[in-house]
Amino acid sequence: MAITLKHLAAACALALAAAGICAPASASTTDHESHPKAVKVLKAQAKAAKSKKNKKEEPRQEAADDEPEPDITDTVVADYACELNNKVTIYTNEKDSGHIALRWKNRLHRLERVGTTTGALRFENTKFGLIWIGIPSKGILLDSKLNRQLANECKNAEQAKSLVATAPAEKKS
Repeated sequence: MAITLKHLAAACALALAAAGICAPASASTTDHESHPKAVKVLKAQAKAAKSKKNKKEEPRQEAADDEPEPDITDTVVADYACELNNKVTIYTNEKDSGHIALRWKNRLHRLERVGTTTGALRFENTKFGLIWIGIPSKGILLDSKLNRQLANECKNAEQAKSLVATAPAEKKS
């Protein structure tokens, strides 16, 4: 029976572990925390994890803190009912056609008008990544930072009324 080097190394490791010479894999945290290099590595890992977490949360929080809420006095209000029971409120001012205020999820945002070649009304807030696109039949709210729709099929009372008026009447028997 030939003993290979692999078997001999495994037997030695087992014997040393049984004798308590080697530290078990589940060593207590105080053993490695007292070592200077281990302490330095643990602190660096904790700092990196904290900064990584803060980087994910900071952009929207930071934007929310330093952007003033728009003034909605003397504005015309249009409430939009969207699919999935979402609600959007648009505040327009006759004196300032280059901006609107948009209420989404209990937060008021100021959006700036962007020119389009199609004639659609397009307003953007680049800090929050919000884009409102209004066409005669509906409106849509987009998140350009996450590349997704926030609200679609948004219709105000006038748009919803014209949809009902164009629907064919039911036949009476």
